[in-house]
Amino acid sequence: MNGAVAVPDPAVVSPSRRRFDALDHLADFALALRFDDLPASVVEAIGNCVLDCVTAAVAGANGAGAEAARTGAIAAFGAQDAASVWFTAHKAPAMAAVLGNCTAASILDLDDGHRAASGHPGAAIIPAALAIAEEQGSTWQDLMIAIVVGYEIAVRVAAARDFSRLDTMSTGRWCSYGVAAATGLLRRLDHRQLVQAMAIAGVHAPNQSAAGYSKVMGNHAKEGITWSATTGCMATSLAQAGFTGPTDILDHSGYFDRAAVLRGLGRSFAIEGCYFKPYSCCRWAHAAVDGLHDILSTERLDWQAVETVAVHTFERALKLNNETDPDTLEGAQYSVPFVLGVAATEGISALLPLGQHSLHRAAAISFANRVTLLVDPEMDSAFPAQTGARIFVRTAASEYARVVHHPLGDPANPMSRSQLTEKLCVATRDVVPQGRQAEILAALRDFEGKDYRPLLAVLAKPL
Repeated sequence: MNGAVAVPDPAVVSPSRRRFDALDHLADFALALRFDDLPASVVEAIGNCVLDCVTAAVAGANGAGAEAARTGAIAAFGAQDAASVWFTAHKAPAMAAVLGNCTAASILDLDDGHRAASGHPGAAIIPAALAIAEEQGSTWQDLMIAIVVGYEIAVRVAAARDFSRLDTMSTGRWCSYGVAAATGLLRRLDHRQLVQAMAIAGVHAPNQSAAGYSKVMGNHAKEGITWSATTGCMATSLAQAGFTGPTDILDHSGYFDRAAVLRGLGRSFAIEGCYFKPYSCCRWAHAAVDGLHDILSTERLDWQAVETVAVHTFERALKLNNETDPDTLEGAQYSVPFVLGVAATEGISALLPLGQHSLHRAAAISFANRVTLLVDPEMDSAFPAQTGARIFVRTAASEYARVVHHPLGDPANPMSRSQLTEKLCVATRDVVPQGRQAEILAALRDFEGKDYRPLLAVLAKPL
């Protein structure tokens, strides 16, 4: 295993055969990748990402948004023995499974992310790849390749944008490319079809602008991951049927940096750069949570003694709704002050996951009202590569400060496999009993033993 993929050199291929848009080169990479090309570290990274995605999905399964998505998906797409709609014992067309399963994986904001993309590939790529692998009866090796390709293409597309010009950072704008690539491989699309599938997925992806300007962040649509993944899956069916899209979609400098999309393609793998979340809230709040927790625990401070909290961070974090008394769980996930209030008054364990019981609690609201958010030029210039914060806690007697550049779970401050396993046990403790947790962990071990079918079986069981 050499970790490098032999992508054909466009200079030695006849230009009359086809176009050489960026999507052509991404399709070359996807179709050339073989399991033996994957270093052991990449295989390990896939296992971590699958474990974390399952954790997020089980923890979020009983949420109102996840339940509505499953019900709506089955009603809209009908019954068909193609792919499992997790936690229902029902099978449905693959698109219905993708819609329902991706919602469960993303609804709690507990899913993995990638700093280069400033978003969350896993909640889209992994449920979609599992659904199509089940539909197609794919091998474990083909599933692994599809997941790696999905992450790679999604992250590359996202990272090639000019973030300063974006009205929203929503994952739904780009994860469809990765889903189309992953599911297209599993459905055995040829080169032309795979290019078209990614083009269709890109142009049909939800625009998500309202996620940037709406003051109602507490809704189930969130970052558009669910519908974007469904769109990516549908794009492969459309491409197979002869439908076409704008294949030069990534080749216009006003929207994407083509060179960035292709730079170093096949030499390393984006899936190794993922971060994992110890708290079910927007990643932009995590540095502040880590800093506050360290101050309160190390200095042995009672939260009631805290008079003010100043969080100096990057500008985008100040554009969250940041309500001190949010009405919904989704609204709470996008509020730095409220998340800090819960962490201070209930402990950080209350953020794994953040639950309905924490809403409207007087103590958390009281603490949240002591929090002020400010732009820190250094932290702002480091965004999105870093999501750091400086936090200053003042009491009547003293002031305490912490600087967090890399919150827990970042590649520079990673969560170990044992920590990710503990995350599953803690995050799902109120959803499934210990015996069911043991079943899930056994199925995850089977997954790493080259059999994904036990994982599908355990996820299909009703809660």
